[in-house]
Amino acid sequence: MVIHTPFAENRPYLDSLEQQFKLAEWFSRHQGFRLVYDELGLQLFKQDEPKLGAVRVDFVTGASAHRRKYGGGKGEAIAKAVGMNKGAVPKVLDATAGLGRDAFVLAALGCEVLLHERHPVVAALLFDGLQRAYLDVEIGPWMQQHMQMVFGSSHDLLSQSEFTPDVVYLDPMFPHREKSALVKKEMRVFQSLVGGDDDADALLPFALTLASKRVVVKRPDYAPFLALQKPSMQIETKKNRFDVYVKAAML
Repeated sequence: MVIHTPFAENRPYLDSLEQQFKLAEWFSRHQGFRLVYDELGLQLFKQDEPKLGAVRVDFVTGASAHRRKYGGGKGEAIAKAVGMNKGAVPKVLDATAGLGRDAFVLAALGCEVLLHERHPVVAALLFDGLQRAYLDVEIGPWMQQHMQMVFGSSHDLLSQSEFTPDVVYLDPMFPHREKSALVKKEMRVFQSLVGGDDDADALLPFALTLASKRVVVKRPDYAPFLALQKPSMQIETKKNRFDVYVKAAML
C-alpha cells in the first residue's frame, strides 16, 4: 500500500487510486516522498524537508474559495489571454494541468475546462481534490460541469482527443532561477517530483492543430518562447507572461 491512512474505511477508495494512477509502480522507482490520506484529503510530503508541509488540492476552502467569490474577473491577465475580455466564454483544454490552479481560475470565470495531467502522483492529488469538490454541497454540481480531468500524457491525448476546445492552455514546467525556487513550497516539491518538461516544445504543434481559436502558453518572464515560435501577442504580469498564438477571432 502506497497511500498511508489512519482511516481503514477509506482503503477501497485509496486502493482504487493506487491502481488507477499506477502509484505503486512509480514509488518503486522513486524515493523521498510520502502520500497520506486523512480528513483533509490526499496529501504529499517531501520526506527530507518536513518543514515544507503538505501539498494537496483544495478547491472548496481557503484560497480557492476566496478566488471563487472575489476573483479579479475578466480583466485579469489569464482571462485576457484566453480571450474572455472579448466577451467570449471559451471551452479550454488545460494540457499541463498540474494541481489545477489556473484551470480553477478559468472555471470560476465560467469556462468549461478539461484537464490533462500525466504525472501519476500529481494526477492522483488533482483527482482527489476534484472528487472532494464534486461532493461539496455548495459547489459540487458547478465543479462537475466546469472541471473534468483525464490522466495521461498530452502528447498522446492531444492527438486522439474528442474534446474540441476553443483554447488550448499550456503551462509546462520550466527550471526556476535558484533564488525564486524557494519562494513556494509547491514549486520546491514539484521541481523534485516532476523535474522539467523537456518535451514541452513538441506540445505546441498538437495544440495549434487542436485549438479552434488560440493557444495560450504561460511562461516565466525569462523563459524563451515554446518551440522558439514567436506568439501573436503577449500579456505580461509581474513574474510571468502569457504567449498567445491566435488562430481565429473570439466570437
